[in-house]
Amino acid sequence: MKISTTDLILNKDGSVYHLNLLPEDLADDIITVGDPDRVGEVSKHFDKVELRKGKREFITHTGYIGSKRISVISTGIGTDNIDIVLNELDALVNIDLDRRVYLDKLKSLNIIRIGTSGAMQTDIPIDSILVSEYAVGLDALMAFYTYEASREEKAILRAVVSQAPAFKPLKPYVCAASKLLLRKIGKDLPRGITVTAPGFYAPQGRELRYTKSIPNFIKQLSSISKDNWRLTNLEMETSGIYGLANILGHQAISVNAILASRVKYEFSKNPGKTIDKTIKLVLERTCQL
Repeated sequence: MKISTTDLILNKDGSVYHLNLLPEDLADDIITVGDPDRVGEVSKHFDKVELRKGKREFITHTGYIGSKRISVISTGIGTDNIDIVLNELDALVNIDLDRRVYLDKLKSLNIIRIGTSGAMQTDIPIDSILVSEYAVGLDALMAFYTYEASREEKAILRAVVSQAPAFKPLKPYVCAASKLLLRKIGKDLPRGITVTAPGFYAPQGRELRYTKSIPNFIKQLSSISKDNWRLTNLEMETSGIYGLANILGHQAISVNAILASRVKYEFSKNPGKTIDKTIKLVLERTCQL
C-alpha cells in the first residue's frame, strides 16, 4: 500500500519533514540527546564529522570514530518529540521515500539515549550512571499505538497501579529496553526502572505556584516495589523511545546521568563533568557494537 503525502510528509529535497534528513545521512548506530547544544558535546569526540544538519530543535551530526559510523541527534524534550524522531528515523531506513512503500528488507537501528535524570531512591548517588531496564510511561503516547506488552511489562504495570492507585487514571504503560543493548551498553552499570513524565513541574512532583493533583508524588512512586525491583528515577523520554523502538523493531537503551536526588533534595555540583563522563562511556561502548 502506498503511503499518502499527508501521512509521510517530505521536504522539497526528499528529506523527512522534521529531521530534515535523507537516508544516506543516517548511521545505523544513533545516539539521542534532548538538548540541541549537547549534539556538539558528543560529536567533538568524533575523529571526523561528515554531516551537520538541523531544523527546529532537531540537530544531527554524523561522523566516525575510527571505522565506526555514528549519528547523534537531538530530540528536544518529551515523548511528543520522541514520536516524531522515532517514526522519521524508521522511515529513513524502512520506507522507500520515492515510491512511498515499505522496503522488502527491514533494518533495525541501535538507538542509545544519553539523558539527565533525577533519582527517587536514597542509595542512588548523584553523578552516577544508571541504565533503564524498563520504563513506566505516565504520558499518553502509547495509547495511540497497538502495543503487545510482555509478561514482565504487565507484571510491573500491575504493581504500579495497585500500589499507587492515584496514578491509575493516567493509564500508565511499561516498555522494556533492548536485551542486546543492555548486554552491550549496560554491561556492568546499575539498572533500574525509569519513570517517564509528560512534564517537568507538577508531572514530576514539583510544586511552585499551584496545588498538585497527586500529593506525595515522589514518595508514592519511590515506595512501589515487587520482588527484586523498584522504581529508580524520573525523566521525560525513555518510555516513548522504548515503546516505539519495540513496535518498529529497533534496539533501544536509555543511559541516565543522575544529576539530582529527588528524595534528598540535592543537585550535582558539577553536572557538566557527569554528562561528559556519560558521553565518553556511551561512545566507547557504541564503538564496540
